[in-house]
Amino acid sequence: MCQLHASIVAGGGRAGRVYVRLIVTLLIVLGGVVLVPDAARAAPGVCPPACDVIPDSAWIDAGSVPLFGEYRWPGLASAAVTAPAPRFEFESWCAGPDVTDDARDYAVAARAVVRHPDGQWNLLAQVMHWRGDTVTGGRTALQVLELARIALARCQLTAPDASPSITTSTATDLVAVISESGDRVMHTYLLADPASSTVVELTLWTTLPAQVDWRAEADTVVLDAMALPLCATYLGSCR
Repeated sequence: MCQLHASIVAGGGRAGRVYVRLIVTLLIVLGGVVLVPDAARAAPGVCPPACDVIPDSAWIDAGSVPLFGEYRWPGLASAAVTAPAPRFEFESWCAGPDVTDDARDYAVAARAVVRHPDGQWNLLAQVMHWRGDTVTGGRTALQVLELARIALARCQLTAPDASPSITTSTATDLVAVISESGDRVMHTYLLADPASSTVVELTLWTTLPAQVDWRAEADTVVLDAMALPLCATYLGSCR
């Protein structure tokens, strides 16, 4: 499927990528795709869906992260640490209830955080991967994204000072801006890739007034950069 993806993207850009991802999503939801990985130990570069760590190659290129020109973000793999019970950064702002039997508790996950003083932008990147066949893992990734969508929609109910605005919402993508009583602001990007049983988060936030104006590519450009490493990283997931 990587070859198919490449040919469609070359001819149709973002629309082609979304088309392929939606087809894969539909097949997984219907149970029509079964990818059985070979047993393998984790590798620092790439690995099949049986990985037990997040490979270095899974991270978005630092140069594609918003505000790279101002902050020169480090390579995220070098800053990553294991996240044994990963949660999305926006959840700490929205103060929603815990999810019962949260699938993220048994994901293989890592996060990279870069913090700056007040008024400067902070960065969190996170990769969550579910081991095993992608029928099960792909559905889990989509369900985790859907629960995040619900939590964002309810954010102002659970945290009255927070004001969320969803700017992109598809079966596999979710982008939102959250303002909090004029004190701080967050931009969060979430992507589910059912073909590799993976969810990726990219979140930036700052206290106000911000010392650096927000500048970023269109949502679709950032999401594409988040998705790009996954096909090559999880070998066998995109054939």
